[in-house]
Amino acid sequence: MYFARNIGGLALIAAMLWLTACSGTPEAGTEPKVTPEQTQMQMPEQTPEQTQTAQPAATTEPLQETEPSSTDQPLDQEGLPPTVEEAATTVIRSIKNKDMKQLAAWVHGEKGLRFSPYAHVDTKKDLVFTRDEVEGLMNDSTKRVWRTFAGTGDLIEMTFADYYKRFVYDADFMQMAETAVNKGLGQGATINNLNEVYPKDQYDFVEYHIAGIDPSVEGMDWRSLRLVFEKIGEDHALVGIIHDQWTP
Repeated sequence: MYFARNIGGLALIAAMLWLTACSGTPEAGTEPKVTPEQTQMQMPEQTPEQTQTAQPAATTEPLQETEPSSTDQPLDQEGLPPTVEEAATTVIRSIKNKDMKQLAAWVHGEKGLRFSPYAHVDTKKDLVFTRDEVEGLMNDSTKRVWRTFAGTGDLIEMTFADYYKRFVYDADFMQMAETAVNKGLGQGATINNLNEVYPKDQYDFVEYHIAGIDPSVEGMDWRSLRLVFEKIGEDHALVGIIHDQWTP
């Protein structure tokens, strides 16, 4: 009897232990439920350095070198001496604007600037001015003899301001003229000896030529202005202003 009661008690205890074990074990095929708070507590915080390291490294292909296109090239080279065309453009603008200070800045420091009223350069009679003299010419009231008029032989005796109107900028060369480098465009009865006085290996010139102004005179009012520069290495210095026109 005692033994039977003990056996029944043991069976009851065994059954209670089995039920307890089953209730504490998760069913097969199911995951234990985890709250967001538990997830946050379980996940260790990552430092910025760890986050950056954790990211996969970006892979880039090396850039291929390409030839620069023409549009990538600079339009001008700063620091380089101006070409003769650029120098002439600046000089003709200073002449048009009567900017004698700017004009003087281009004058050759030793040879000065020669003015020739016609195509034939007269090295004995043409007037030559230093850089300092050129700067003050427009306001100089001195009358000088600038050679003689073609056809009449009369003396060209006038101030520089008057000579300028008659034998320098007597037409709008900047707006109306055709231009050429080291090439004569206008040719009249007067002998053009430019390349004899200014040899090509030492000098460049830019010609501004207007074929005619008044159509009724059929080109007999053509005129040219030639700016002569001495080559100094890659640079240029102004040495001559030669006016030319139709002559009888």
